[in-house]
Amino acid sequence: MSSQVYIAFDLGAESGRAVAGIYDGQRLELKTLHRFPNTPLRLPDALTWNVLRQYAEILQGIALTVREHGEAVRSVGVDTWGVDFGLLDARGTLLTNPVHYRDHRTDGIMENVQAMVGADTIYDATGIQFMPINTLYQLVAVQQQHPGLLELADKMLMMPDLFHYWLSGARVSERTIASTSQMMDARTGEWALDLLRHVGLPVHFLPEIVPPGTRLGKLRRAVAEETGAQGVEVITPGSHDTASAVAAVPASHGSDFAYISSGTWSLMGVELPEPLINAHTRTLNFTNEGGVHNTIRFLRNIMGLWLVQECRRAYAREGQEYSYEQLTQMASEAEPFRAIVDPDDRRFLSPPNMLQAIREYCESTGQSAPETPGQFVRCCLESLALRYRWVLEQLESLQGKRLSVIHVVGGGTQNRLLCQFTADACHRTVLAGPVEATAAGNVMLQMIALGELKGITEGRELIRRSSEIVEYAPCNTEAWDAAYERFLALIN
Repeated sequence: MSSQVYIAFDLGAESGRAVAGIYDGQRLELKTLHRFPNTPLRLPDALTWNVLRQYAEILQGIALTVREHGEAVRSVGVDTWGVDFGLLDARGTLLTNPVHYRDHRTDGIMENVQAMVGADTIYDATGIQFMPINTLYQLVAVQQQHPGLLELADKMLMMPDLFHYWLSGARVSERTIASTSQMMDARTGEWALDLLRHVGLPVHFLPEIVPPGTRLGKLRRAVAEETGAQGVEVITPGSHDTASAVAAVPASHGSDFAYISSGTWSLMGVELPEPLINAHTRTLNFTNEGGVHNTIRFLRNIMGLWLVQECRRAYAREGQEYSYEQLTQMASEAEPFRAIVDPDDRRFLSPPNMLQAIREYCESTGQSAPETPGQFVRCCLESLALRYRWVLEQLESLQGKRLSVIHVVGGGTQNRLLCQFTADACHRTVLAGPVEATAAGNVMLQMIALGELKGITEGRELIRRSSEIVEYAPCNTEAWDAAYERFLALIN
């Protein structure tokens, strides 16, 4: 057969890219044709996304792919991070620039909403982990800080839904991205209207929720003319980037595994056929996000490589430029377990200076703070691996079974030191890859929607034989056991 091409746009917190998925009938080749920075804008009133530039880059990515592959291009889909959104009026005009989830407008909002309606009520309806960045609390902040704005809105579209609307004209919300809002009923897959009314939010602007793999129609005429992409369809992948990444986990059918989608955030969990919502999962702050093909991504959000990214940024502001490879090499040579932090401590969410935040944490917990770049990065990586072990233990306890392997997918698989630390800390074999899991899952969902693949099992087999998977075996486990006891003392 002649090769078919599918365009996956994957927008992350730091950058975005257009990836061509080229399928020859046997293997799937992923080729990045366009990469662009995704830098937020600090405006006088808020930290916002540069959404018009993001859309312009998407159009450029489509044009570049069509220029290289012509009529072989069949479809396009967009995935992004969760929780952020745009508000449209009745004519489809964007009312305000979408605000970045790390903006401080939600400070104190989550606690106030919990006090008003009860944390149990919110979690029982949505099954979603409590995080101050969730869409629910962002909308309450908008209502309080910009009175009348929500009444002007005709539709609220999550970030990938907004791009799909601009590409196709369809104003709908894909289920996996809608689930990150803490506004969707985890059991029904529809908006939790009673909860939202209880909170005092209007609901008239909520769009129809559609499943991943929905064919939204062809590119709008203006988009097709500008990009040269005639006859190309717009298809919702797992529009939350983690949903697409988990879809691409190259696990064999029926295997007992945990996954880590590793990047700016680490999302660690398991696939379930239905939500797991009870008092214990709420206490442990586990989340039930929508997955592909009627699954639930039961997982825990972990701060992830954000800590390393911010350490690197802090050094750059001081005039010391390091690549990630240099920092990882220095970390590999640094003293083990000099200091351990809880990666999920709230002071690490959006600090002015990550180095100083780590120093203050160590001082407050009676530890010797890191001093060198290698020590800081090793502290971050070891602490992440220890948090992974804690999450793994909770996942096994909640399900009553042992998870024999950890699949790590996404950009974080390129950090071989963290992959080895994960195997060591968790006493489990780690299978790392594919690096481009999110793009692979995005393309896979498009292929299933168009009938090129029969389902997720066939799709995962295609990804398994098309990808490089690296195996890490656990070692030095006694030292990690001692460090884990220190970690437990910190978080308890």
